[in-house]
Amino acid sequence: MTDQQNTAANEEETAPQFSLQRIYVRDLSFEAPKSPAIFRQQWEPSVGLDLNTRQKSLESDFHEVVLTLSVTVKNGDEVAFIAEVQQAGIFLIKNLDDASMSHTLGAFCPNILFPYARETLDSLVTRGSFPALMLAPVNFDALYAQELQRMQAAGETPTVQ
Repeated sequence: MTDQQNTAANEEETAPQFSLQRIYVRDLSFEAPKSPAIFRQQWEPSVGLDLNTRQKSLESDFHEVVLTLSVTVKNGDEVAFIAEVQQAGIFLIKNLDDASMSHTLGAFCPNILFPYARETLDSLVTRGSFPALMLAPVNFDALYAQELQRMQAAGETPTVQ
């Protein structure tokens, strides 16, 4: 190989790489504790959404990211239903510095997973005979920035597990 080919090969080996390997449902649950009585009441729901992400390193440069969406819907003071989905993905991520890796795992990957989680949750709720949720998009970059600020204020440093 020529020097130019060697340089190109070396740059390719050290260039950042990102590849989605698999998206899957890790856990799924639905509970309608007041059915069937809840279906006979006037429907005036209030929706509570809890969102969480976590990640862990797998072998080599593979990482699992899990986005958890938990929804509690109340009709008045009664819980109409509780639904939760853990949408996961396996990502191949290579040659990123620590800050870029943390941002990729904490914001970019959850952003990819969110539409899948939203669709799974919506399907689950409609199968329970409730109206569709239609969750609004989430700004994971803003949530990631807030978490970084919280960690800096607490003297913590973001780590990749």
